[in-house]
Amino acid sequence: MHWCATRRLGAAISAASHLVYHRRSSRNARIRFNCEFMPDLFNVILLGIIEGITEFLPISSTGHLLIAEQWLGQRSDTFNIVIQAGAILAVTIIYWSRIVDLLFGWRDPANRDYAYKLALAFFITALLGLIVNKLGFELPESVAPVAWALIIGGIWILIAEAFAARRPVLDSVSWNVAVWVGVAQVVAGVFPGTSRSAATIFIAMLVGACSRATATEFAFLVGIPTMYAASAWSLWKNTAATDSFDQWQALLVGFFVSAIVAFVVVKWLLSYIRTHTFTPFAYYRIALGLILLLLPLAG
Repeated sequence: MHWCATRRLGAAISAASHLVYHRRSSRNARIRFNCEFMPDLFNVILLGIIEGITEFLPISSTGHLLIAEQWLGQRSDTFNIVIQAGAILAVTIIYWSRIVDLLFGWRDPANRDYAYKLALAFFITALLGLIVNKLGFELPESVAPVAWALIIGGIWILIAEAFAARRPVLDSVSWNVAVWVGVAQVVAGVFPGTSRSAATIFIAMLVGACSRATATEFAFLVGIPTMYAASAWSLWKNTAATDSFDQWQALLVGFFVSAIVAFVVVKWLLSYIRTHTFTPFAYYRIALGLILLLLPLAG
């Protein structure tokens, strides 16, 4: 009996020791996870802020993210598209009343005409985007192509503003503008650093003599279905590769940070363009592009 009691006591002590060790190991694992994830979380927040600031300013969000990833680490295409969708959510909220008016105001010929033009631009983007995807296009890993796109885009903005200053502007969008805006979205996706907002806004100003406010509204509204569709497509293709908790947490954090920052930035931009030109953004693009080209030479 004494021997059995001693054996049971030893087993209990062993089980208790194993439980304490298991809890301690789990706690240490959680501590290691938190310590490892915190720097990555900081990077995710920083990338979300960069996306929120740059998505709708004509300075190229993709270009800035590619530059940032040189120091913060490369992210998946899914991450980049999801934080872009966060920025699009901000525009959806800002233009919500306009969207509702377009969806339920079909009896108004002006609303119906505008909605058809948005649909045409989106269809052209989707069609050309599928073709580009079939061709296997991939974003460049080096900074040089982004730098050149920033410079060329800056010159493009200066040309568009010069033309806009010489002729009367219109507050309507033509079918020609809808077609070219659809093409411009694909061009911006193929050449990072171009900027989707810059390409679409300034093609509308050049081709259709649209005012800055009119061109900006159409560019932002056509970007809503475009970016939501791109996000859904990317998530559908890559959900299996994004199955860990920290990956999903990074997506959610980046999404909401981008949405909040973009909301503030877009509100500011819509107020800014009422009384200012886009010229300062052109100079910024050219300066940043030159710096990126000269940095390797400086060692």
